[in-house]
Amino acid sequence: MVYQFMHWLAQRDWAMDFSGSAWVYPTVLATHLGCIAAFGGMILVTNLRLLGWGLTDFSISDVVGRLRPWKRIGFVIMVTCGFLLGGSEADKYYPNPYFWTKMLLLVLIGVHGLAFRPSVYLNTAALDRAPSPPARAKLAAILSLALWVGVVCMGRMIGYYEGPVSAKQTVPALGSQQVASRIIQR
Repeated sequence: MVYQFMHWLAQRDWAMDFSGSAWVYPTVLATHLGCIAAFGGMILVTNLRLLGWGLTDFSISDVVGRLRPWKRIGFVIMVTCGFLLGGSEADKYYPNPYFWTKMLLLVLIGVHGLAFRPSVYLNTAALDRAPSPPARAKLAAILSLALWVGVVCMGRMIGYYEGPVSAKQTVPALGSQQVASRIIQR
């Protein structure tokens, strides 16, 4: 079922035009990577503040509140670009375990956000009143960092996956005499 959907998606005219474009695909890829860098930086800054390791001159409310709209914009652009990139090569990504691990990590990031939203991300005024960041804020930050680092690593590994080699794709090893005779024949 999933394979049929991904195959169908990759066969759409927009997907084939997109993946074959000399300008659009690289531009969207660059935008995706730029958003990852900017979004990742904001996630890092927020988590360092939640851990009490950075920007301690600013309240947690200030850091979270000021970065929230930019993180939302960056996230929407990043996910949109990622959907376009993944959709245009869905057949290639289907067998890729790094792709599926990245998708699982993104789901876990959503679960993380839902789990810590009421107690940490929407409760920054209470966190600011504490003498040091509470354990739940530190746990949220550590989990966030681990999940996002995992997403970036898996995203990077997607391009290195070559998949299983079938018998039809293997090239028989040639002995030195066979190589020499092929060279001489040319």
